[in-house]
Amino acid sequence: MRLTPDRVVAEYEWVREREPTVVALINETRDALGDRFGTDVASVSPAAYREAVDAVFTDGEVAVNAAGYVAILRDLDVANDYPGFVVDEVLGRALAETIAGGQPLSLLAGATFHFADIHTHGADGDPAGVDDLDAALAAGFQTRLPGWEWREKPSPFGVDVDD
Repeated sequence: MRLTPDRVVAEYEWVREREPTVVALINETRDALGDRFGTDVASVSPAAYREAVDAVFTDGEVAVNAAGYVAILRDLDVANDYPGFVVDEVLGRALAETIAGGQPLSLLAGATFHFADIHTHGADGDPAGVDDLDAALAAGFQTRLPGWEWREKPSPFGVDVDD
């Protein structure tokens, strides 16, 4: 595989076009996590997803890595799937973390990837990596996007520093 600026654009377009599948999975994941944690989590609109995709792919250093993970997962297949279970999980988690950004969001996206992945199944004939790709996109973008109450207000742990 060779990553070029044109290939990054192609992967960006694919991720944007995946919006119906990913936004639905984001909102299902947020609903399920909200139920488990006893909180309401705002849903994500298609427009918010597209804006977040744009933000990830506008940053060239992030874009090339995200595009690489997307390209690999789109094509990754393993005979009988189960022997390749680890590689698609590793790549999916890394993509989710890349999309979410730095700590602590990347850690949350990695954990959320596994939660979303158990609720995601590709269509018959899809390569094994496609369901992990959908779960990674959902986990990364749902973590990156606003909607969680704890992220809507300043952290009580920030230190006030006088200039």
